[in-house]
Amino acid sequence: MKKVISIVSAFVLCLAIFAGCGAKEVKLSEVMDKINSDFSLSLQKLESADELNTYYSIDTADVKQFAAEIDPNNNAPVEIVLIEAVDADAATRVESALTTRYNAIYSQYSSYTPEQLDMVKACKVTKDGNFVSMIVADKGADMLNVFYSYVK
Repeated sequence: MKKVISIVSAFVLCLAIFAGCGAKEVKLSEVMDKINSDFSLSLQKLESADELNTYYSIDTADVKQFAAEIDPNNNAPVEIVLIEAVDADAATRVESALTTRYNAIYSQYSSYTPEQLDMVKACKVTKDGNFVSMIVADKGADMLNVFYSYVK
């Protein structure tokens, strides 16, 4: 009888441990606030998922939450887009849309100075589970590390 109780107790303990290992809840608005604070940015915030569709051709149904800011007045675009997609398929579609935009930015920067083009080359579109990001900015790699500190 003691053996059965021990086995059942171990099983219940394992279930309790694994129940606490659910998906990480991340508020992308908080991530963007941290990026803005750490890097002293002053960009225009995209307010609605409809704007994601306008700027990036992202289907609003694919977006669970997002935080995005751009510098529309700058000839050399600065864009930070953080998206949580509704599922893995949606994340793939979001990644594709952001990659298309990144390639357009890269083409635009190719006519700028080598330093500016190097900055874009150091930036990228990333996908981690349902989280997708595109950061095109000075210190983009450092900003990406802030994003990763929340989603990983």
